[in-house]
Parts: sequence; structure tokens; C-alpha cells
Amino acid sequence: MNTFLIVLHVIVSFFLIAVVLLQRGKGAEIGAVFGGGASSTVFGSRGAGNFLTKLTTASAVIFMSTSLALSYLAFLLRLPTHSVCPG
Repeated sequence: MNTFLIVLHVIVSFFLIAVVLLQRGKGAEIGAVFGGGASSTVFGSRGAGNFLTKLTTASAVIFMSTSLALSYLAFLLRLPTHSVCPG
């Protein structure tokens, strides 16, 4: 279970980075990345905005869920620490 969550977390992390980098910035056009007007034909007439926004939201939800699940599993599976100095 732990290994599956770690692999899923890493895959979602890279996917989230890619989706965020594909989005249009405030001052830049995404068409510059794809070479002019080709972005409107690749993502439809409205462009990539709505589709990439939904992908970003879904990726962020999965990323946060796996982060919380991994931290909870780490809390449950931690070994008791034994100190050299009692007290």
C-alpha cells in the first residue's frame, strides 16, 4: 500500500508540473509554445484554458490526497524511538 501511494504520488507530481507549465501565463500566449495558432486546433476553439484548469484541479486533489495518506501512514508505521538518555 505504501509503495503504491509513493509511486502514484511521484507520477501525479510530474503530471501536475507538466499541466501547470502548459497553462497560459498572464503575459504570455500558449501559442508561442506550439508555434502560432496551432494551440487552438490542438485544444479546440476555446483553447486549452478550461481543459487544463480541470486537469490541474484533479491533479492537485490527487496530489493532496496522496500527501495526506502518506503522512498518515508514516505516522502509523513509525517505530518507537529509544533514546540513549532516559527522561
